Amino acid sequence: MHIGVAGNIGSGKTTLTRMLAEHYGWVPKFESVTYNPYLEDYYKDIPRWSYNLETYFLAQRFKDVLEIAESDQVIIQDRTLFEGVYIFVANNRDMGNLSERDYNTYMELFELMMKMASPPDLLIYLKSSIEHLVANIQKRGRDYEQGMSIEYLSGLNHRYEEWIGSYKGRLLVIEADNLDFKNNPDDFALITDKVDAELYGLFQ
Repeated sequence: MHIGVAGNIGSGKTTLTRMLAEHYGWVPKFESVTYNPYLEDYYKDIPRWSYNLETYFLAQRFKDVLEIAESDQVIIQDRTLFEGVYIFVANNRDMGNLSERDYNTYMELFELMMKMASPPDLLIYLKSSIEHLVANIQKRGRDYEQGMSIEYLSGLNHRYEEWIGSYKGRLLVIEADNLDFKNNPDDFALITDKVDAELYGLFQ
């Protein structure tokens, strides 16, 4: 089984992925941030490095999709292949950070990959306001994220809402603004109760 955790930068998806994996005994798949060779350059000059960064992410996520498809375990993934395309690449194109030529080349690669990729069996979306995202980004203190513009985050949030609004697969939306699932066991239990109902409920 493939579970995806979706959410904007700073929404808490990596923390939730880790906690759900530990709680259920699932295998976590984390996004390549610490070892990404383009990330710091990207935040210094987004137009110059957008294609490089997004293509790197696409390759890594596609590897994950192939590994997940071959596994007989329950795997929970921090950010999905589809988010990279429909949220981040689309947003960079709209903001002028990705040329039409680079966008078309990227989408050709993606369409080829889609012949072998399937959506998650369950997508968990952490819905967050801009204020909540900014507070979390400041709190975790990654240097390369501190110069991120509100316009950029807002564009991503708008894209997430559009994508989730038209998503056709099994979906669980978590309103994250008023939850502290990392530090409050009751808040985390609210999430696991929802996951239990979605995956193991009486009428599923």
